[in-house]
Formats: sequence, structure tokens, C-alpha cells
Amino acid sequence: MRIGKGRQGHGDHGLGLRLTVASLAAALVMIPFSLLLVVAKMPVDGLDAEAARNLHEYALAHPDVTRFLIVWTDLFGPWPWRLAVIAYAAWLLYKGALRLAAWAVTTVTVGGLLGLALKIIVARARPHLPDPVALAPGDSFPSGHAVNVTLGAGVIVLLVLPMLPRWGRAVAWAVACFLVLSVGYTRIALGVHWVSDVAAGIVLGAAVIAATAAAFETWRRDQGRRPASPPAEGVEPELVRVTNARK
Repeated sequence: MRIGKGRQGHGDHGLGLRLTVASLAAALVMIPFSLLLVVAKMPVDGLDAEAARNLHEYALAHPDVTRFLIVWTDLFGPWPWRLAVIAYAAWLLYKGALRLAAWAVTTVTVGGLLGLALKIIVARARPHLPDPVALAPGDSFPSGHAVNVTLGAGVIVLLVLPMLPRWGRAVAWAVACFLVLSVGYTRIALGVHWVSDVAAGIVLGAAVIAATAAAFETWRRDQGRRPASPPAEGVEPELVRVTNARK
């Protein structure tokens, strides 16, 4: 069974245009975060410096915890999430959900590229700490790990929600939030990012997901499908029918 065949040629073009516009809008949302480092530099620096100092002292005093944090940050780093979304998109293609697969890959790709672009624009240095417990290449703002865990966890949850019962949807969001916050914490605790880097990364990831999910929902409605609430039902509530089609 293949979903979304109505108004096919016109619909494909319309969806692509909507996702493009939504991605550009998400990019504009992040401009204030770049200005944050200039307009509110002193209070942000104070919070960042205090958190970095305290967590670095804890990391040095507890090497076992530090080793666990390194494993955790690598396990849920950018590439595992990218590969997970690509694998899910491949499964969606097999099921005939071409547009849903395109939404997932587009969201993760655009979000990741926006994060890299902001790193270049802001060019913020990473924390310089005595006896560092971890090192990371490149600039600091925003945190690439925070961006990608937010994108990956958010996209996968929005894809699986239609197949979950009501209580399972709450659990899925809770697990996703835990993963986002825990990975963000590891970046600060390991001394490779400031608090504001992680906060900006989470907001960027959430903004991109919200923008592309809204674009996908308006496209669905233009195709004559019933209105849906992506946070509660997923971006494609009809997906549950697709998963059962080839059993």
C-alpha cells in the first residue's frame, strides 16, 4: 500500500517547495541566537564559565563517570542519529512512503547544515580548561551533538507515533527528551561546549522540526487529508496502515 498518491505530480512539487520555505524560516529563527553572544555577552559568559568550571572539577574527580559520559556522548552522537534516520527512511521507501522519507531526510540534513553554518558565522571558541578530559574539533556554537540528537530523536518519534498507543506516545516523548538533555549534559560536563552552545543546539533542532512538520501538515491538508496534530499523532497518522500493508 502506498500513501499520498492523490494529486501526485503537483503534490510532490508543492511538498518540496513547502519544505524548502520552512527550512529557510528555521534558519531565520536562529539569527537571534547569533546576536545573543553580542547583545548579552557578559551574563551568558558568566553562566557558561561557572558551569564549565564546576563540571570540569567534578569530571576530574570522578574518572569513572567521565568515561561513561564519553561512551554516552559517542553512542548518541551525530552520526548514529543520521544513520538511524537514513535507515528508517529506507524502510519508508520500501513501504512506499516516499514523501515521508523525504521529510525525515530533509529535516535532519537541513538542521545539520544550519548548525554547521552557524558555527562558521559565530566562530566561538570552545572552553579552554586545564587538564581537559575530552577534546573536540571545530567551533563551539551551537553544539552539533545537541542539534543532531534533537533532530534525530524528534524525527524518529514523529515517525513512530502513529504506531503507538496513547501511553506509548507519552513514553516516546519522555525518552526523546531524556536523550536530548543527557547528551547535552555530556557536552558541557566533558568541557567541550558551553551551556549556551547546548541550549542553542536544542532550540535549533526543535525549530527545524517544528518548521518542516508544519510544512508537511499544510501539504497533507492541501491533499484533502484530515487535519492532524503532529506532536500527538505524528507527521503522517496514516503510516500505521502502511506498516500493515505488506505483512
